[in-house]
Amino acid sequence: MEKIFKIFPIAVFTILALFSFTKEPNTTNLKCMIQMVNYTGEGAYVVISLMKPDGSYDQTLYVQGKDSEWYSDITEWWKFYGKRRPDIDAISGATIGGGERTVSVIKIPKDKINAGYKIRFETAVEDQEYYKDDVEFELTTATLKSKVKGNGFIRYVRMMPQ
Repeated sequence: MEKIFKIFPIAVFTILALFSFTKEPNTTNLKCMIQMVNYTGEGAYVVISLMKPDGSYDQTLYVQGKDSEWYSDITEWWKFYGKRRPDIDAISGATIGGGERTVSVIKIPKDKINAGYKIRFETAVEDQEYYKDDVEFELTTATLKSKVKGNGFIRYVRMMPQ
């Protein structure tokens, strides 16, 4: 019986020690501010995607706009997402109107940074244009702290480590 009292605290301590250490997260959180150009019309749908080095889609990082009936207007992304239709955890609220800005938090897998991957921002506005690569840049340590000019509805995107 005395032996049990000596072993029991060691066993409890060992079990607690094993479960108390947390694994370092394999993603990094970034604040992403999107500033839109001044335009008239409906709000823009914005999809932020992680692109593989070969230019194909890896995953959807964020979707700005909840009404899924318009997702097919973001045609290149829809070819990737529409076939599989996985659940997207990163769907935000309303679309972004002309001249507005929004700040969101996106999670980037750490192993994709400085590995040839890119981030692509696609935009579409009802009865207006669609921009496949409104903003696109290589995912590097430097670009995760940068401001990148847009080519369509986005004036610029600013990334900020959180």
